[in-house]
Amino acid sequence: IQKELGIEKDDKTAEIERLKGRIEDMDLPEHAQTRIDEEINKLSVLEPQSPEYTVTRNYLEVLTSLPWDTLTRDRLGLAEAAAILDRDHEGLEDVKERILEFLATGITRGEVAGSILLFVGPPGVGKTSIGRSIAAALDRKFYRFSLGGMRDEAEIKGHRRTYIGAMPGKFIQAMRECGSRNPVIMLDEIDKIGASFQGDPASALLEVLDPEQNHDFLDHYIDTRFDLSKVLFVATANSLDTIPGPLLDRMEIVELGGYLAEEKLDIASKHLLPKLLKKAGLKRGQVGIDRAAIRRIIEGYAREAGVRRLEKLLGKIVRKAVMRLVRDGEKKVRVRSD
Repeated sequence: IQKELGIEKDDKTAEIERLKGRIEDMDLPEHAQTRIDEEINKLSVLEPQSPEYTVTRNYLEVLTSLPWDTLTRDRLGLAEAAAILDRDHEGLEDVKERILEFLATGITRGEVAGSILLFVGPPGVGKTSIGRSIAAALDRKFYRFSLGGMRDEAEIKGHRRTYIGAMPGKFIQAMRECGSRNPVIMLDEIDKIGASFQGDPASALLEVLDPEQNHDFLDHYIDTRFDLSKVLFVATANSLDTIPGPLLDRMEIVELGGYLAEEKLDIASKHLLPKLLKKAGLKRGQVGIDRAAIRRIIEGYAREAGVRRLEKLLGKIVRKAVMRLVRDGEKKVRVRSD
């Protein structure tokens, strides 16, 4: 009776009002506004029991939750960016210099966009964490996903929404999750992308990673153009051999070599050891490893370019030290080079 008197709204009306409320204050592009209005009108004439109702409602959920007009403000200060990069990474001076040049160009233009950086180097040299540092330096949202073994191009371009369980592609999902149109998106392991009968994801990436094309990227699910030109794309790879030529052509290559023994020593004492002690629930004074001992590990046991093996070996020492503290009741363990 209350519904018929208009005192209480039915579920469908409440749903439509909620979706309209989401886009009230948004400055939508004309094509997106038209599409959303059409879909809302369609929703209002559909019966809630029909399968089409659920498809349309889910579609509107995605469309109205995209950041069509939301941009985070960049922190355009070279000194601050340099301090953040130095705080997070030892060495890699040429790489830091290249990132700062890139930011400096952004400062003169007033925005950082339109470039795709590719970090190439052996495992464990800090490629992924550099992407995180760039996002922190710019004060932008950060989204990372791995392309390793990805075989289906629908993961990049989205499924057609008529399919059951259809979803937008990874880039539109990233936009939804970050809530801004200019995050830093990290594409990890771009050299390990697969190809199969479901399509070639590497070719699907060509549109996304081309600054000339990605201002009107078309995802199959949302089926309307979305601007990805403000996104800063950062990719990582172990080698360039397996990356298709046309894809490589769109990226700026920044090579990361290995670390020198002195740099590894600083990384171990400033970053790895505190992290491992925290992980083991220890305080700084309980377990100490001499610099000479760390140098001996580096020179005798961890000679690869990155620092992953070094971290594993230090973890081994910390575990043995914890064993002594717990089993033998020692108050403090000191590890010397002998």
